[in-house]
Amino acid sequence: MASLLSLSSIPSSRTPLFLHHPSPFKGNVKNLKANPCQFLTVKLEVKRKVGKSGVVVASQASPSSVADSVRFRLDNLGPQPGSRKKAKRKGRGISAGQGGSCGFGMRGQKSRSGPGVMKGFEGGQMPLYRRIPKLRGIAGGMRAGLPNYVPVNLKDIEEAGFQEGEEVSLESLKKKGLINPSGRERKLPLKILGDGELSVKLNVKARAFSASAKEKLEAAGCSITILPGRKKWLKPSVLKNLARAEEYFAKKRAAAEQASS
Repeated sequence: MASLLSLSSIPSSRTPLFLHHPSPFKGNVKNLKANPCQFLTVKLEVKRKVGKSGVVVASQASPSSVADSVRFRLDNLGPQPGSRKKAKRKGRGISAGQGGSCGFGMRGQKSRSGPGVMKGFEGGQMPLYRRIPKLRGIAGGMRAGLPNYVPVNLKDIEEAGFQEGEEVSLESLKKKGLINPSGRERKLPLKILGDGELSVKLNVKARAFSASAKEKLEAAGCSITILPGRKKWLKPSVLKNLARAEEYFAKKRAAAEQASS
């Protein structure tokens, strides 16, 4: 019994559940401030809908765009990654990645400064564009193959529906939609060709007529008007010589007519 009393008189010492280790921080804890998080947070909005059965249904969370929470400033603007590429720096030594001669070789005309050589130049030998054979006309790039007129056949005029006595010219054919010249053809005159037949009498005005078209138009009773072409510019001295030649040949024709009569 005495032993029990002696045990109860001893103060009970309980060990703490958590041991606090000493912190190496020596400053004042009250002066510490919260460090804001540097990562962008994504807000999730959950909308709850109650069905007919009384069950609460949670809709799928839709994250807001990250760009909405970022304010664009001059310090965070920049191009997309990979959209910009650094240019090659020529003539900056071997470490620039182009070698000691910058990719131009050791010697020669192409390694010097200046304009270089023309396109197609092969060192003095006959170049390729002069070695290959050429086609004639427009296929070979020559102006000899370019058209000089806007051709229209008689069958096209017949199908256009012209009434008797109407005028057929470049303007009237454009209004009918028979021709639609574009580009270089807009400045070309009209030429009537003889493919087909014409059954009405028309007044046809054009720069040129083919022989068969002229015969068929005269047989149909149409009036033909040949429009004058654009006069070529000549020097005054050339015009003077042409006038003198015309006067000389006119006198010779008149003398020949008198001799024959």
